[in-house]
Amino acid sequence: MPAADLRAEVSAAHCYAKAFGFDEATRYNNDAISPLEFHWESQSLTPEASATGQRYIHHVERGSLVLLFVREENRRGGVTLPFLCLGFADYVSHEGERPMAIRWRLQRAIPGGFYPELAVAV
Repeated sequence: MPAADLRAEVSAAHCYAKAFGFDEATRYNNDAISPLEFHWESQSLTPEASATGQRYIHHVERGSLVLLFVREENRRGGVTLPFLCLGFADYVSHEGERPMAIRWRLQRAIPGGFYPELAVAV
């Protein structure tokens, strides 16, 4: 597919958000369910019926890819930490809205060394 025709949704998730100062209103519940599935929460005001909610749910039919990046925390020792790319993901299901709790199926398993840390997120 030519780059001009590529449509992608890039989603970044923070795990362990409570550990670095997010309060209850801005903390997201993002964690690995298994090496091939990830639970991710949308932005706090995203309803299912919105254009964004529908884009998440119907990304495959619309020819769009979802690329998921995660990191445990923003900074450590004054240094901004990088995101880990988990790769492409496909929508499985969701619960609720504002935020939408979305279950993604990863196209490749989370590397073994990272899975235990991502699975125990707050």
